[in-house]
Amino acid sequence: MKVQKLFQKTLFGIFMLFGLIGISTSMLAIYTVDSQLTEEYESNAKGVAKTIADSSVDIILNRDLSALQSLIDQFVEIQGISYIYIVNDGGEYLAHTFVPGIPEEILRGEGHGAESVRRSLPGMGDFVEVSSPILAGVAGRVYIGMDTGLVALKIQRAIGQQVYLFSTIFVIGIIAAIWLVNLAARPVANLLAYAVELARDQSGETDNGVLVRDDEVGQLARLFQYLSGTGDLPAPARPSPAPPA
Repeated sequence: MKVQKLFQKTLFGIFMLFGLIGISTSMLAIYTVDSQLTEEYESNAKGVAKTIADSSVDIILNRDLSALQSLIDQFVEIQGISYIYIVNDGGEYLAHTFVPGIPEEILRGEGHGAESVRRSLPGMGDFVEVSSPILAGVAGRVYIGMDTGLVALKIQRAIGQQVYLFSTIFVIGIIAAIWLVNLAARPVANLLAYAVELARDQSGETDNGVLVRDDEVGQLARLFQYLSGTGDLPAPARPSPAPPA
């Protein structure tokens, strides 16, 4: 489907506009989904950490570490929670869910208090780690690591669906744009053909339908006919009405 040179830049501008809309929409969707899911995961993790902290007070005071281990093991089954560990006020690790042992990155790290931190553990992945104090920190803290890979997977699914929808709209829009541009360019092509035939045949009898048009193309065709000496001067085009004040 050939596009007239006069309208090629217009069609290129439409392509660029579609691309800009697609890129900006995808970036906004990624940022929105990432921030909302991360915030939701952190909120859920803090809630779980507080629940464990409230439930482990008596267990820690009684030094029943097997019960403490059993308590945290059941929470690892929650989607998104990758690991849990509990540290007392002296920095001793009372219980954890790491297999086979606590990673060196965590052993070398310092407690981060109430702030959320991002950790990258070799062989395990990237995590957002939150904590909750036990007895206001007197008995230690509970730490929970949330897998950010799950957030990335959900972002990929959301963006994948969006890209599929946008690709469909893009293809349909491009086909429609080419059709509309060619629809607008056809009278110009007819006018050009009429001007060429008029230059060859000075009788002015050549007509391919442009003389009967009441738009700018018809005005130009009648002007060409007048300039060739085979027609009357066309009436001036009416100016567009001014918008109401």
